Amino acid sequence: MMIYTSVRIQHIAYPVVYFPSNSYIVVCVPCGYRYELLQKQLFQLEEAEGGFDQFTRSYNTFGVHRLPDNRLFFKEWAPAAEALFLTGDFNGWDKFAHPYTKKEFGKWELILPPKHDKSPAVDHNTKLKVVVHTKEGERLYRISPWAKYVTREEKSVIYDWVHWDPPQPYIQIHPRPKKPTSLRIYEAHVGIASPEGKIASYTNFTNNVLPRIKDLGYNCIQLMAIMEHAYYASFGYQITSFFAASSRYGTPEELKQLLDAAHSMGIVVLLDVVHSHASKNTEDGLNAFDGSDSCFFHSPPRGEHKLWDSRLFNYSSWEVLRFLLSNLRWWMEEYRFDGFRFDGITSMLYHHHGIGSGFSGDYSEYFGLQVDEDSLVYLMLANHILHTLYPDCITVAEDVSGMPALCRGVEEGGLGFDYRLAMAIPDKWIQILKELKDEDWDMGNIVHTLTNRRYGEKCIAYAESHDQALVGDKSLAFWLMDKEMYTNMSSTSPLTPIIDRGLQLHKMIRLLTHALGGEGYLNFIGNEFGHPEWLDFPREGNNQSYHYARRQFNLVAMDHLRYCQLYAFDRDMNRTEDKYGWLAAAPAFISATHQEDKVIVFDRANVLFIFNFHPSKSFQGYRVAVEVPGKYPFNTYGSQWIKLWLSCNFSSSTTNRSKSPLLQQPTLLILKNRSEI
Repeated sequence: MMIYTSVRIQHIAYPVVYFPSNSYIVVCVPCGYRYELLQKQLFQLEEAEGGFDQFTRSYNTFGVHRLPDNRLFFKEWAPAAEALFLTGDFNGWDKFAHPYTKKEFGKWELILPPKHDKSPAVDHNTKLKVVVHTKEGERLYRISPWAKYVTREEKSVIYDWVHWDPPQPYIQIHPRPKKPTSLRIYEAHVGIASPEGKIASYTNFTNNVLPRIKDLGYNCIQLMAIMEHAYYASFGYQITSFFAASSRYGTPEELKQLLDAAHSMGIVVLLDVVHSHASKNTEDGLNAFDGSDSCFFHSPPRGEHKLWDSRLFNYSSWEVLRFLLSNLRWWMEEYRFDGFRFDGITSMLYHHHGIGSGFSGDYSEYFGLQVDEDSLVYLMLANHILHTLYPDCITVAEDVSGMPALCRGVEEGGLGFDYRLAMAIPDKWIQILKELKDEDWDMGNIVHTLTNRRYGEKCIAYAESHDQALVGDKSLAFWLMDKEMYTNMSSTSPLTPIIDRGLQLHKMIRLLTHALGGEGYLNFIGNEFGHPEWLDFPREGNNQSYHYARRQFNLVAMDHLRYCQLYAFDRDMNRTEDKYGWLAAAPAFISATHQEDKVIVFDRANVLFIFNFHPSKSFQGYRVAVEVPGKYPFNTYGSQWIKLWLSCNFSSSTTNRSKSPLLQQPTLLILKNRSEI
């Protein structure tokens, strides 16, 4: 047993791991140093801002705000600007009529008195611009970094800042659900959540997709591409307006209604947040807001990501911390999200951003000068603040490097995330399907990939996500069945060997990943029923087509198509987990990985899992080990549910599996090869 605690060395509390049986401790000095940096940052916040509570509510003062007497208060941070002006519909786009007043630390303020009828000077749903005069004499037109709503005219390229202050804002009435013990995530994109070749809406998602997610047994939704992004084909990862919910799907009030409806169903909702980089756009983005090449970012070359062609934040800047931490608080407070999936963590953690760097697992790769301490402390600070203010908040890290203690508490020197994505698992399944014949599948290698995770750090397992669905790659279903998905998925036609193999492996891969791969599970929208096509957003390369930027839910409604069988399996898999709770249980005990038989046997949460991946061989009287003697209802997964009762009788000596790994008596269990399931 390992116990996490701390020890003081030279007046610093260092996290330690204590092994009672061996009577020694391991002091994690690098983790202790990181915790010391966090404590220093928290102390500075307390001294300068009165603590992080008010600091992270800066969205109440920056941007534009209506005061009780209907005056409008405007505030921006533009340290390199010579002068700032406000223009818009309200003043006939006069560029000089309403100047900001310069304050200390690069801040600018403006107050607009109400109209003669006492209504605000700027009407709801009207356009605004910040006019920035640089020291070089340039005049720049910018959107406030704190803009809550931006829109784009149909024939325009640039987004406009729109003042959003509805007379009757939507009031959410349903409380946040409790944090699930078993996290089953449905990764979704609002814009593609329709069979129609167009951008779908928040309202469509609320009315048509939420009931489907509830029926499937998922208790968490991870919403992608919500933060406003000018380029739709970026999949939401080139953010231009960090406080604005994307207007291409509807209004902010409609997004609030979506979350309220999800909460009414007991479903928590995570926001896919991108704080690892920002779009290079200037007129409708953060880049060069004050005319300089820095402001929110490091100056080039440090402030540029070569592969993503985007800007990188300066996490050592006080105002950048204010902006990003307030951004997290805004989504939690205004829209009542339940947590975040942090994108691109690897790029943040290292100065090399993971470019050209392989990670072997050696600790020197994680504790050295290549680590970006500023961004690391920002992530610790973000998790500490979120979990302090919202104890049930869920944070998930997307990291490919395997950073130790990523999902340990900050008080232990960790970064404080609740979960990390098990990103090696989908890559392994794709590699197997691309490169290996069925008879060459390595059972030991599969099990190793599914269980190779740091003890005490929770992982989200998944067989595939949006990465595998994108054009240039293939989903599991497409790798398994390819072009026959277009011609042979009807149950009115004979079942071909390719479709038969594909259907069964699609089920087995997902169940094995679900049960063995982590402490949470994720599925990308549409993959639960084996969506037949890749995902490709409208762009020049496809003539701006929406044909592949959709999800064909209509296929599930057609009973004669075999897609409904995969849908039903996914639903039953989640409902079975909800009953037994294996995701919240201790890691599985693997009693058999038989390479020749292609059999994997393990038990978790008092559930015995037996997989036969052999393409042609069945087994009768196959003996397997179990934790507890007794009778086990046995389920085989196919077109029908079949239940058998296994009489598992043990002598007292066989309860210790290290002494006797097999059942004393043959069981009634028949292991069929997958083609017979």
